[in-house]
Amino acid sequence: MSENVDLVRSIFAAWERGDIFTSAEWAHPEIECVMVDGPVPSRRTGLAGATQITREVLSAYDDFSVTAQEYREIDQQRVLVLFQFLGRTKAGGLELGQITGRNATVLVIEHGAVRRLAVYWDRARALADLGLEG
Repeated sequence: MSENVDLVRSIFAAWERGDIFTSAEWAHPEIECVMVDGPVPSRRTGLAGATQITREVLSAYDDFSVTAQEYREIDQQRVLVLFQFLGRTKAGGLELGQITGRNATVLVIEHGAVRRLAVYWDRARALADLGLEG
């Protein structure tokens, strides 16, 4: 396993414990954070921007968490994580698994830091963007 995959596994381990962006030593100071699709597609740069997107997403859900299912090294810089969002919408109480059960994230790593983090609510779209099949 590569250093990049190890880094990404450590990030997701923290996220699975609920430590989402409270610690960001892994992030490049000018990280580009993109919500490619989903309820509120958006793009921000820098740690403050990434934190803002995270707060926007988390504020809409109760008991929000992520569970990683698979890690794939795409090339020397990109790691794909297939995962699932869990939780309930605050408005209506819908389980995220009913809305979206299969998510993905593509992380671009440069010099040991995540330079770009792209979150997909639709895993098939992530695979298509990478030229991969399900």
